[in-house]
Amino acid sequence: MKILRLLLPLILVALAGCATRPQSADQRQAYVAEDTSRTVDLTHPPRDMWDRIRRGFAIPNLRNERVDYWTDYYASHPQSVLLMSQRAGKYLYYIVDELNRRGLPTELALLPFVESAYNPNALSRSQASGLWQFIPSTGQHYKLQQDWWRDQRRDPVASTQAALDYLSYLYDFQGDWYLALASYNWGEGAVKRAMDKAADAGKPTGYTALDMPDETRNYVPKLQAIKNIIARPEKFGITLPKVSNTPYFTTVHKSRDMDIAVAAALAEMPLEDFQALNPSYNRPVILAAHKPALHLPLDKVGVFNENLASYTGRLSSWQVIHPKKGQSLASIAKTHGISLNQLRQANNLGSRQTRATTAALLIPAQEAPAGGLMLASYQSSNATSATEPTRPPTRLKAQDLRSKPSIRTHTIRRGDTLYSLARRYNTSVDALRKLNNLKNSSLSTGQRLRVPGTEVQG
Repeated sequence: MKILRLLLPLILVALAGCATRPQSADQRQAYVAEDTSRTVDLTHPPRDMWDRIRRGFAIPNLRNERVDYWTDYYASHPQSVLLMSQRAGKYLYYIVDELNRRGLPTELALLPFVESAYNPNALSRSQASGLWQFIPSTGQHYKLQQDWWRDQRRDPVASTQAALDYLSYLYDFQGDWYLALASYNWGEGAVKRAMDKAADAGKPTGYTALDMPDETRNYVPKLQAIKNIIARPEKFGITLPKVSNTPYFTTVHKSRDMDIAVAAALAEMPLEDFQALNPSYNRPVILAAHKPALHLPLDKVGVFNENLASYTGRLSSWQVIHPKKGQSLASIAKTHGISLNQLRQANNLGSRQTRATTAALLIPAQEAPAGGLMLASYQSSNATSATEPTRPPTRLKAQDLRSKPSIRTHTIRRGDTLYSLARRYNTSVDALRKLNNLKNSSLSTGQRLRVPGTEVQG
């Protein structure tokens, strides 16, 4: 016992020495989280989305020559940063909200700047697609549907959920955000092999020490460069667009086949804006059988539902048929009263293809949609070399859009102004004043205004 009492202090000293053994520079770089963001005032709510992102920075800052190079590069291209930031504005609230819900660093909301320039239709040479640039196999692993009808790698909601699942897994697997990000870019297996090779050679196994492709070597520095600019845009002479810390879009579910162009028109949105939120559809029609989720700006949900409820025309100008495999395209076209060329154009089929190889084909319906809206031409949202056929604009007949009283008036909500309403209904402030006998521009919540073009006399 006396010997144990004498040895115990020596054992404790030895253990303390092990616990305080200095880490290598590579280890400190990976795990020390000092100076991860500029100082922010947490006593007040975030001013906007950019402020909210800064408050959630949690990945240690990386400092090296590559970071300096890419920071200077982005800072010297302010218009590109502005364009990417404007695109991001539609998706940031949803993405940051998901990051906060999962307890993940908000720097990850900046990753699509590096991956896709925040373009949901971006397609790489390796066939990686969408905001988060999933390759087909990884997308399938994370249950992102990819078929003739749609590619959920381009869906902002589905792809964000998959990307955050994948990044969470990679961080748990690597225990280090730099290595997790490198794995996202290069593949977890490739990074693991590079780490094992370095360890066998007695070399450090951190991100900056590994032997890796230039793309992966520059990956984290690019993210750090974007983070530097978002953290202090004024330092680099960058002006970020205003992005409110409020939801931009929500999701509605519909159970009827509907042309993309018709859906955009019912939401009273430009087709391009509608497709920016719903870029996953490969065809000009959205099938009810797929239980589609339509993403709409919050201020468009009400008008979409009202217009849909009162709309009596066809919602789709396409018929879906299911040919037998190998069936002659010429016979299919003849059966449905269209030319072979029309059939090929409608389905992006090459001139050499003579027989059906897919389980479904689109046939132009004999009767086009009818109603009181002007529909824009459908433009393919699929970012491949093939393009969808462009159909001529279809004018919907006014007598087929049987408007309810709710369509003829607008109930004033908090934040509405005559200017915002004029823009929404494609009219002018003066026209709204005259139609409603308004002497000034003041509006009251709950007040009902008539809008031009509803056959209501002012």
